[in-house]
Amino acid sequence: MTKKSMGIHHITAIVGDPQENVDFYAGVLGLRLVKKTVNFDDPGTYHLYFGDQTAKPGTIITFFPWGDAYKGKIGDGQVGVTTYAVPVGALVFWENRLEKFKIPFSKTKRFDEQYLTFDDPHGLHVELVERQQGEANSWGIGEVAEEVAIKGFGGVTLYTANAEKTAELLETVMGLERIGEEDGLLRFRAASDLGNIIDVKLSPVGTGQMGVGTVHHIAWRAQDDADQLDWKAQVETYGLGVTPVQDRNYFNAIYFREYGDILFEIATDPPGFAIDESPESLGEALMLPLQYERHRKNLQQDLPPIQVRNLD
Repeated sequence: MTKKSMGIHHITAIVGDPQENVDFYAGVLGLRLVKKTVNFDDPGTYHLYFGDQTAKPGTIITFFPWGDAYKGKIGDGQVGVTTYAVPVGALVFWENRLEKFKIPFSKTKRFDEQYLTFDDPHGLHVELVERQQGEANSWGIGEVAEEVAIKGFGGVTLYTANAEKTAELLETVMGLERIGEEDGLLRFRAASDLGNIIDVKLSPVGTGQMGVGTVHHIAWRAQDDADQLDWKAQVETYGLGVTPVQDRNYFNAIYFREYGDILFEIATDPPGFAIDESPESLGEALMLPLQYERHRKNLQQDLPPIQVRNLD
């Protein structure tokens, strides 16, 4: 029997200036900076995590901010659009907020839902959609109060080099439910109430190029280590190579590239982001993996200072 994915655990993207990144996702969108650490493979670069009040899986977007990196190109083999879910009735607030910060946006409709679509400062495509499902997010900043705050991911639109095989993987391996097709998009639904709607663009848009303004990978949820190993076996049985388990401090991770060229990760829900900070102080201090702790002084000198600012 096919396992059923709970949906998105996190999404990781490449951006430019770290303070611009913090200003947009915390200051404008009102997400909580829940972890300030470094790229494990490039410790001179931040790895920043944003999410809801408690940093739940399904709410976490993470960034590698490389201020001097080249611009990427959004295209096939990537997450093309990242969608956030807001409470029913909140889109008017968000229209006004985007106008306040002079962020161009458009309105689109698909599958009987209204979307606000816009780009972040570094070119990532972002959407907001009203959804009844999902817990309210009590974290707020400035004018972003609980009744309008982003709950977490609504889902994504996948741009794929092989739509047929990507769809097959989602349905037969990941266990998502195929629920409809409209305007060149095939829609799937996962089992959770956040990060659960996955649209696959059926026509190619051109090969993507990794760089600033692109999503590096999308991570799917595993309940625990044992569940993750079950997923590993299931993906390998399908014929894809999967990495060994990698310890990412806040979750364990495995990676594979599906036939449409999108990099997938499967990440464990535990141990979570409160293993090295209290829930009340998430994101306030620079947290380093043990192998870099002895370099803390030098890293703190080299990393540019960032702060969460109330832009209202």
